[in-house]
Amino acid sequence: MTGIIWTENILQALAAGLLVGTIYGLMCVGLALIFGVMRVINFAQGDFMMLGMYAAFYIFGALGVSAVFGTSAGPYVAAILAGPVLFCIGYLTHKVLISHVSGTRTAHLEGEGHYAQLILTLGIALILTNGAMLFFGSFLYSLQTPLSTSAWELGPFWGDYVSVFVNKARGISAAISLGVIAVLAWMIGNSRIGRALRASADNPTAAIYMGVNVDKSHRIAFALGVAITAVAGGLLATNYPFHPYVGLEYVIVMYAGVVLGGMGSIIGAFWGGMTIGLVQQMSTLILPTQLQNTAIFVFFLLIVFFRPQGFFGRVVERT
Repeated sequence: MTGIIWTENILQALAAGLLVGTIYGLMCVGLALIFGVMRVINFAQGDFMMLGMYAAFYIFGALGVSAVFGTSAGPYVAAILAGPVLFCIGYLTHKVLISHVSGTRTAHLEGEGHYAQLILTLGIALILTNGAMLFFGSFLYSLQTPLSTSAWELGPFWGDYVSVFVNKARGISAAISLGVIAVLAWMIGNSRIGRALRASADNPTAAIYMGVNVDKSHRIAFALGVAITAVAGGLLATNYPFHPYVGLEYVIVMYAGVVLGGMGSIIGAFWGGMTIGLVQQMSTLILPTQLQNTAIFVFFLLIVFFRPQGFFGRVVERT
């Protein structure tokens, strides 16, 4: 009987890890897109995700999405609509601030402007966090959905002994995350914007000679990365409460996932986030919940020790 219980617990933790990891993978993809195209380490990414959570919350309530789509589908519609809202915010943020320390303007700056980029994005993070505290307060918010308290049953297996329960809210969030990543992969691989982004990432100088507006590509990449992470934040808000400082909790997960996957690799960032979700949930089988992040970084250090370039990273330097 003990073996059956352990089998059920392992399968349950594995299912939860896959669902949570898919959302983590989506938020990591947003950060990886910004770094992969712009080579900018965005310390404010977690705070943009926090804004996405609040945007989804107010779209759901104040704009009447809950009345049109109901309390079951409404939160997911609101999470998706938070993407375009944060795309506009990210676009303006890059145009007004980030563009002055990135792109073609960094050619005359020491260290290609990286020092200014770090300080600027850190300043943006502090402004967003404290601004959210001022406007929204320190209360906990969440996107209430009845699906969070219901689950699909897979099984029973091995007679009537083993069943796996999949939380409906997490399952739908995971499906939306996969859909967003599929659309992004198609866009980067097949659209004109995607070709411009890839050219700007691989060789900005050659891209300029070929007629690509590198600065505009960087602006779109930054806005798109912010929007993707905002959607992930809206999906997380259907299962987890949030507050103005929630970005700090998840930006660590984002950076760990991007490094695990390989710096600059979008697919690698997704698998890095997926790995973090699996490790986080599987660790609860032998560790208390408070030590989940400890398990994540022990695994992170092991991977970095044996494969410093990450899962999909390359050892050679890019030209």
